[in-house]
Amino acid sequence: MEHFIWNVDPVLLALGPLTIHWYGALFASSIFAGLYYMRWIYQQENQNVESLDNLLIYVVIGIIVGARLGHCVFYDPDYYFSNPLKILAIWEGGLASHGGGLGAIIGTYFYTRKAPFSFIWLLDRLAIATALFGIFVRSANFVNAEILGKPTDVPWAVIFARIDNVARHPAQLYEAIAYAIIFISLTLVYKLTKAKSHQGMLLGIFLIMTFTARFIIEYFKQQQAAYNIEISMNTGQMLSIPFFLIGIMLVISSLKNKGNK
Repeated sequence: MEHFIWNVDPVLLALGPLTIHWYGALFASSIFAGLYYMRWIYQQENQNVESLDNLLIYVVIGIIVGARLGHCVFYDPDYYFSNPLKILAIWEGGLASHGGGLGAIIGTYFYTRKAPFSFIWLLDRLAIATALFGIFVRSANFVNAEILGKPTDVPWAVIFARIDNVARHPAQLYEAIAYAIIFISLTLVYKLTKAKSHQGMLLGIFLIMTFTARFIIEYFKQQQAAYNIEISMNTGQMLSIPFFLIGIMLVISSLKNKGNK
């Protein structure tokens, strides 16, 4: 069976000493797409759009720091604890979405300390933008031929020629598609229902959908952690369970306690 061969140069543009990678371009695009979406939400709810600049700074710093530390601690702790300066070498790759999510939450908390609305109110709305962010980032992982899927012979398998000649599940695209479904679903829930008046509802739905998808898709991914665990679940699945349970609790809590800002 012939499979689709992916062999795109990770460098998008090279002008002298300036090199722009596909990953960096898509990551930046994800941030601006999320910012544009949040601008629309702020306009819908009569919030100060100019304050989004500060939110962007807090969230981006939180995502980058959290994603990097998450990768170092969750996926290869022995190496990074033995070589602590390598934690700073973010240009060498290695970002964990679970850590990035935690970092974004922490950044959001500090932003809302001076905001006219609550921490949970903002997280509900950021959850939708985060799904949009995920589409771009997982697409960037596909372009970069990273977070590889397991070998397979399914008709839609992809050969990442820069890595090897093995046909694999395009796990990055599975996750990008899942994020697209989550983004569209949450946008419709936000616009067509009263869910946004229940604090924690949108965030809870996001966590349930995201980490259900993540748990399932992990079965199609190559092992990413640099260590083995003596159970049937991998590191990504183990990290997904707490987020899923938090989502359940948020939905239940939001149904009991209706309230706005």
